[in-house]
Parts: sequence; C-alpha cells; structure tokens
Amino acid sequence: MMKRAGIIFGLLLVLGVAQAQQRPLQSLYMFDPLLINPAYAGTHVQLSGTAIYRNQWVNFDGAPKTMTGTIHSGFRKARVGLGLIFGNDQIGVHSDNSAYFVYSYKLPLSKRKDSGVLSFGLQGGFNQLTSDFFKTNPRDGSEIGVINKFNPNFGAGMFLRTKSAYAGLSVPYILQNQTIDVITPEADTVNARGRQQRYYYLTGGFSKTVGPNVKWMPSALIRVQQNAPLSFDINNMFVLYDVVGLGFSYRLNDSMVGLFELQINENFHVGYAYDITTSEIRLYSNGSHEIMINYRIKLPGIHRGLPCPSYW
Repeated sequence: MMKRAGIIFGLLLVLGVAQAQQRPLQSLYMFDPLLINPAYAGTHVQLSGTAIYRNQWVNFDGAPKTMTGTIHSGFRKARVGLGLIFGNDQIGVHSDNSAYFVYSYKLPLSKRKDSGVLSFGLQGGFNQLTSDFFKTNPRDGSEIGVINKFNPNFGAGMFLRTKSAYAGLSVPYILQNQTIDVITPEADTVNARGRQQRYYYLTGGFSKTVGPNVKWMPSALIRVQQNAPLSFDINNMFVLYDVVGLGFSYRLNDSMVGLFELQINENFHVGYAYDITTSEIRLYSNGSHEIMINYRIKLPGIHRGLPCPSYW
C-alpha cells in the first residue's frame, strides 16, 4: 500500500510541474504577512528578519520541504517600506528558488498619531524552477532529462492597519507563466506547456483584551486560485502576558493546526506549528512541522524617535 501511494504521489508531482507550479503552503504566515502581501513591508518600523522552515507530510517520500526568509524595514519616518523575500521549495525531484524585492508606501488615515495606516505595495523578482529527473530511476530520467525555467514575476497589494485590527488584499504573483523547457541528455529541447496559477489573498484580524493579561487575536485568510476551489483558514490565538501565544487554525478540507509563539526578548520571537492532516494523506503521513524565528532591531539614525509596534 505504501509503495502504491508513493507511486501515485510521484505521478502527481510530475503532473504538477507539467500543469502548474503552485506556491508553497505555510501555517505561520500570519507572523510574516510579507510572504503574501507586499504592502506589509516596513510595518514593523524597525529592521525585521524572519525565517520559516516547513517539513510537510512527514514520512512521505518526496514530500514538500520549504524554507522562506524575509527582511524589511521602514524608512523616511516609516512612510516607505523596503524589503526582500526569498525562498526554496523542494518537492521530490523538483525545486523552486525565488527572490523578490518589495516596496511599500504608507498613508495615515488622519493626523492623529494613533490613526490607522493604509499601505500600498509592489514586488518584483523571479522564480528559478528546476526538475531533475536523473535523481529518480536513471533509466526513466534519461527519457525526460532536466526541466529548467527562469520566470520573472511581479505583484501588488494593499494593507490597512489600525490600533487593534488589520485587513489586506493582495495578488503577489500576477503573471501566469506558461512555457517550460524540457532538456534531454541529447541536447534536444522540447517545449511543454505549463501554467502558474494566479492567487488572490484576502486577510483580516483583530486584537481584543478578554481578561487580565490575556488577548484574543482571531484572524482569517481566504485564498482564491484560478481554476481551483475556494480555500480559507480560520485562526485563533490567545496571548498571555504579552509573552506566550497559544492557538489553533482550521484549513478547509486540509488540516487542523496547533500554534505556539514565544517572545524571548525585545529582539527575538519564535513560533511553531503542527498540522494534523485531515485529508486522505493522513493515512501515510504523520502531519507537518513548521518553525519560525524573527529578529528585530532599530537602526541608529533611521528609526530614531519612531515608536515600533509590539509583536502582538
């Protein structure tokens, strides 16, 4: 049964490259919203760097492993945000390396210091897609060879933040790149049709004090992907003493997720998520693990006198 499942999964991976190179799925995106919305750049004011590693579908051969990193900061009295997004996504013999530059501009909703801020963001960069079928059976791999494709892309977003709530709308990857090159050992090149699907992300959440030293922070993410069913996440977090966060998420037709956060000090912030798979893949996998580390620091001369938002 496991062998049969592995064969089916491998075929799905090959078909996935031929038909659509999809964006990696993560559970800790709410702690690094720059991954899905370029308008978030500079929202932390100080320099902020975040790394997230995801090991999906543990014990499933060839299952996805994703590493993402972001770094961004506010400039010009926090009106401008600049940043970088980079990542590596491994699925069996397939890999996707990406790098994007991010820019945002913020407009206060009023002259009051505690008023909300509306941000507009743009991002531009590339994905380098590689499928090395020689890593499978050498005899089978020689029939296909290596697939390589350099795909430039760009995206845009809006992000509204108030003292206790936020909402965002984004399309991080607008271009739908369609052509990939299959290169065989004989140096013959065959054009095969592929298509990157466009995603639309709608996010929102708020923070509410529900008891002494306890905050409730619910949020939601709606994913609209062309040629695919609607998907959404519902997240619930409870923050204790502004130090520890505990919560859970529900992902439609996919998983239940346990969430944990810890603010170690004013600079370091860590998180962990464990996905309990609810689809049929649960018969062959022990769920998914995801870890995050965030580091923030004020830059002398750039963030002087500017108040920086708390982690929560």
